Amino acid sequence: MTDAAARAARPKKCPYRLTDGGGLHLFVTPAGGKHWRLRYEIDRREKLLTIGPYPDVSLARAREERAAAKALLRDGLDPGLVKRARRSVAGEPTNSFEVVAREWHARQAPSWTKRHASDVLESLARDVFPSLGALPIRTIVPPMILTALRPIEARPAVETARRVRQRISAVFVYAIASGLTETDPAAVVKGAMAPLVKGRQPAITELPAAREVLARVEATPAHPTTKLANRLLSLTVVRPGEIRAARWCEFEDLGGPTPLWRIPAERMKMGREHLVPLARQAVEVLWAARRLAGRGSLVFPSARNVSRSLSENALGYLLNRAGYHGRRGCPARC
Repeated sequence: MTDAAARAARPKKCPYRLTDGGGLHLFVTPAGGKHWRLRYEIDRREKLLTIGPYPDVSLARAREERAAAKALLRDGLDPGLVKRARRSVAGEPTNSFEVVAREWHARQAPSWTKRHASDVLESLARDVFPSLGALPIRTIVPPMILTALRPIEARPAVETARRVRQRISAVFVYAIASGLTETDPAAVVKGAMAPLVKGRQPAITELPAAREVLARVEATPAHPTTKLANRLLSLTVVRPGEIRAARWCEFEDLGGPTPLWRIPAERMKMGREHLVPLARQAVEVLWAARRLAGRGSLVFPSARNVSRSLSENALGYLLNRAGYHGRRGCPARC
């Protein structure tokens, strides 16, 4: 197929096609109309996608549309359904998945901790809204959701992918109750997701092995703030997130006989204030961190921005570089 052949095509008594390959063809009607169409197969059913009229849509543009449709098919999506969904976005912006999801989140957040509410919204904004957020919620079908979840599984973060699916499903349940859609496509994809392999990941319980971990981490190059954060983690046995978010106002009597870390309830998973008595070595770590942190409120600020906490992955990456990536008994998983 060439552009000259498309331009020279003349109407006949019966409609006919000029093929370009890969299912793409120019459909010529008896009235002289010319339209690019694409034949494709999904779920063992043959379908037809109308791309647009010629010459408004050139041969090169039609080929681009064919390539885009083939990419959707490889991801398990129906190009026809995706096209209809995108066309209806402008007419129904208030019922887009992102708008409904944020409304659902706003209603649920008061019953959650601030940290959990933030995690839920961040996961949707990071992993779901870019691909599904603008689509009207009633046009979303299971393959679209599965396509959004596959990159999470590939990170690999299979457990996170399953949590995100649950959150998408909760949004659809809310939408059904609100009369915005009739089905929950996220419920269907559960059986098509990668299995969650659960196994024993025991903590290191013997002193020589624990000393080896600490020694190897100390010998691994890293920013001083990250090293100090790991030391305090080892001395207090709190969650890494509590270390990262620690603020100076939470510490009491650091120069006295009963130094204490009072972690506020809103940062704790169980919603209760947590008291951590501090050993002499922990206090020494804090004084060292104070000299690095300056006058900021965070104990372990980011090296790039003192108003932001240490990176979420900083401690885990340090253990990885020390040789504990994927090893059973790695303290990052304990």
